[in-house]
Amino acid sequence: MATEPLAPTADRFRAAVEKRDLSALEDLFTPGVRFYSPVKFRPFEGREMVIGLFGVLLRLFEDFRYVGSYEGTARTSADGTGAASAALMFRTTVRGREVHGVDLLHFAEDGRIKEFTVMVRPRSAVQTLGEAVYAGLVADGLVTPLPEAP
Repeated sequence: MATEPLAPTADRFRAAVEKRDLSALEDLFTPGVRFYSPVKFRPFEGREMVIGLFGVLLRLFEDFRYVGSYEGTARTSADGTGAASAALMFRTTVRGREVHGVDLLHFAEDGRIKEFTVMVRPRSAVQTLGEAVYAGLVADGLVTPLPEAP
């Protein structure tokens, strides 16, 4: 069973993001956390990579705010095992484009976040966000730039 109630983990996560406090996020993720992005098929894996990604995101977001939340249980594995979860709805602007989104947090037994899924709309916002995040990841040395097409 979780050693920490889940609501405080979600609340601490929300407060850290709203304050743009990257260091406060580190203890909230498991070492093997997986981050599922709306623009990438395979997840970002590991706390170091996910914290680096959040560094980029927190720089990009303009007027970021959470506008609602839900808590419950969701299946997060192929064997049907459920995990305590929270959904946090947000609004922000990236490069002048309004973004509506949902952060889905799935918790490990110890209460830390083990999986994180982001869903974003509209499609034009997903495209803008993807381009901006990729540029930030390259600038921070977290991913290798793709070769340019001939």
